[in-house]
Amino acid sequence: MKTSLRKKWYEHIPHAVVMLFGIIVLTSLLSYVLPAGEYQRELVDGRMRVVPGSYQQIAPSPVGLLDMFRAIPLGFKTAAEIIFVVLASGIMFGILEESEMVENAVGTFVKKLGLQRKYFIVVLMTFVYGCLGIFIGYENNIAMVPIAAVMSLALGGDLMLAAGISVGAITVGFGLSPINPYTVGTGHKIAELPMFSGALLRSVLCISALSLLAWYNVRYFKKILADKSKSLAQNLNTEGLALSKPLHTYAMTPNNWLLLGIFLAGMGVMLYGIFQHHWYINEISAIFLMIAVASGLAARMSGKALSETALKSIAVVAPGAFMVGYATSIKVVMEMGHISDTIAHDLSSMLTYLPPYLSAVAM
Repeated sequence: MKTSLRKKWYEHIPHAVVMLFGIIVLTSLLSYVLPAGEYQRELVDGRMRVVPGSYQQIAPSPVGLLDMFRAIPLGFKTAAEIIFVVLASGIMFGILEESEMVENAVGTFVKKLGLQRKYFIVVLMTFVYGCLGIFIGYENNIAMVPIAAVMSLALGGDLMLAAGISVGAITVGFGLSPINPYTVGTGHKIAELPMFSGALLRSVLCISALSLLAWYNVRYFKKILADKSKSLAQNLNTEGLALSKPLHTYAMTPNNWLLLGIFLAGMGVMLYGIFQHHWYINEISAIFLMIAVASGLAARMSGKALSETALKSIAVVAPGAFMVGYATSIKVVMEMGHISDTIAHDLSSMLTYLPPYLSAVAM
């Protein structure tokens, strides 16, 4: 007797490349429907700021077929800095992983705490990554995400659990941070509010959200430990991320400690530059590359091995880098059609007559 296996709802979701292309097409079509318009902008403290009440409609500029496809390479050009920081972090992690420092460090950490404390490790690392989002930023933490993948697999989890521990926690911490200079600091400066005011409320919200995320991560972890078929990452490639030997055999060698010191020192320099000298994407990429070169030399890798490892690492992170540029094409299409300001104006107009609290929620 034949049994038909019904697909789960998420298996019907199109591939991300298809979804983004659909959004690009839809945005291009909207340029024929929505009126073109723009706000005036002024330079304030080195940043371009919209002049309130300056929106006006301009001559329509619908996006044609050629321009729609031209927006894709232009999107990559716009996102070049972010694309490269993804590649640079991939090179750095690839060399550290090739030296076996990452695997030995994660294996030793899990061995010391013990697999019987695996749920505690998930909670602990969720809050650690949350703190990275709270104190630092988003792009700065790209290099830390693969470490969560190695740790999750070492505990018996999957890459979806790794995403919850790292990307999920960084997102929550970054979004609800009471003291992040990129979000709260910039917002308070623009709004001319006392710097980091409302920190108590945001701290309560942030800790509560991270606690909820930690609970959800543990819940998902327990579910996939009980039934591997419940994993949402069954077909994802984990080559080079899983531990290659029994847990009790792991120990840190002197060279591993040296490489870990280089990595932590590099992260320290990066943080100092970010907070003291306002470094951003290109400087972060440079630090990642410096860590990669220093780690390769400390691991006594030959020029050929270093080069091959770098190219292999680029191949691993290339899909993610591609998606960054591809997604940025949507912004380019909106700018070509001059509809981004129109959308912002129309949405903000809908909030005009709402009470302040409802307006904040609606935003």
